[in-house]
Amino acid sequence: MALWVTACGVLLCCSLSGVEGIGVNYGMIADNLPSPEKVIALYRASNITDVRLFHPDTTVLDALRGSGLGVVLGTLNEDLARLASDASFAASWVQKYVQPFAGAVRLRYINAGNEVIPGDNASSVLPAMKNLESALRAAGLSVPVTTAVATSVLGSSFPPSEGAFSEAALPTVAPIVSFLASSGTPMLVNVYPYFAYSADPSSVPLDYALQSPSASAAVTDGGVAYTNMFDAILDAVHAALEKAGGQGLGVVVSETGWPSGGGGAGASVENAASYSNNLVRHVGHGTPRRPGKAVETYIFAMFNENRKPEGVEQHFGLFQPDMSEVYHVDFSAASS
Repeated sequence: MALWVTACGVLLCCSLSGVEGIGVNYGMIADNLPSPEKVIALYRASNITDVRLFHPDTTVLDALRGSGLGVVLGTLNEDLARLASDASFAASWVQKYVQPFAGAVRLRYINAGNEVIPGDNASSVLPAMKNLESALRAAGLSVPVTTAVATSVLGSSFPPSEGAFSEAALPTVAPIVSFLASSGTPMLVNVYPYFAYSADPSSVPLDYALQSPSASAAVTDGGVAYTNMFDAILDAVHAALEKAGGQGLGVVVSETGWPSGGGGAGASVENAASYSNNLVRHVGHGTPRRPGKAVETYIFAMFNENRKPEGVEQHFGLFQPDMSEVYHVDFSAASS
């Protein structure tokens, strides 16, 4: 049963019921995608209110001008070391990718690094965050700076109340938690029930992984019943943050999703549609550990991406590159 929680890794979609809607990651590892102008128009036509960019792209940022979409703007992982060691590079990054757009694009967070903790780049994350924040402040801009982690930062995750960061991750994560807590900025976490399910489909109930409203309680933790894996993973992260000194620190689910094909266990259009629509309806209600507190969530991803590794990785999109739906998601349900 521990596998249900610990084997999970990444994702995206955002939702703050009544404040933000559901967000979607705009991945670009493909050679056949529509123009950014067409993509941003598709976001708006689909009632998607927020977008996450994995790296800065001035063409996309130009297309976002005046769109009203909330934007999570990521840095390239390969830039982290220089952002950490060279304050002038952080200043130039802000001057190039933030200042020209700050008045016309609704920047919600700057995301310094994606899933680099633990790892060779981990020690660069906090210094990069600090340099970016200083550069933003010097430019007279106020955009929260954070980072995105995979749930592999957890050393313990079952039951959810026992969630704790691993020995490998804690020395890096704990100071980041303190930094984020000082400004009230949430941590971004990529949450993928699909990968836990596909690793052991005979042991994990599908309806539990898909957040089915009809699922029965599969996990009980100190009298708290969990009927879906998404909540169990997220509350394990909440527990880990609390143990690391981040009592009450917010969490944004920066990636989450389900593949519609590619040959993996449970990878089908029907299951992907169920997962995403269940997610949209659910995240506004919070988790058992934080009931009533809407979870800002970003679905992964906008398009099927043909330059990703073959298999399920190419099939996480809500749309085909020709902008036809892979399956329909009712984003308006986020506010219901």
